[in-house]
Amino acid sequence: MKALILAAGLGTRLAPITNEVPKSLVPVNGKPILMKQIENLYQNNITDITIIAGYKS
Repeated sequence: MKALILAAGLGTRLAPITNEVPKSLVPVNGKPILMKQIENLYQNNITDITIIAGYKS
């Protein structure tokens, strides 16, 4: 199975945290949000992952 993670966008609602770091890399309980998503996908045997990013493009 395949997965698509939408990680684009400015993350303005998370400001000022996202002034320096993209929202997908904001840590929650010590881990970036994106890492948590990828780990959850792997736990469900989804290893074909595409990440759509557009931070400061």
